[in-house]
Amino acid sequence: MIKNGKEGWKAAGGYLMSALIFVLVLLLFGAGTIAFARKANENGAETLRSSIGRASVQCYAIEGRYPPSVEYLEENYNIQIDRKKYSVFYSGFASNVMPDITVVEIQGEEQGG
Repeated sequence: MIKNGKEGWKAAGGYLMSALIFVLVLLLFGAGTIAFARKANENGAETLRSSIGRASVQCYAIEGRYPPSVEYLEENYNIQIDRKKYSVFYSGFASNVMPDITVVEIQGEEQGG
């Protein structure tokens, strides 16, 4: 059944309103996803630093000494570092003293290529 004048415009207005609401929901979802990803990146360096610290303490508890390097933790304690994204500075001067651990997110062109 073909709709005439007012009914046709009402139906078209309803479809248009539905389409606009759908687009708005998509935009809000996209903005939320971007905000979540940005927050996750900000927390990534701190999470990695914490993981390295916990693995160092675990190493001390098991072996009686702190690990000599981050590479040792990667090989023996399943620490995974995205070296394209983070620089890790691990400084320990004695095997019985907790090392200083600094994780810095790499910024700029080096990250993306």
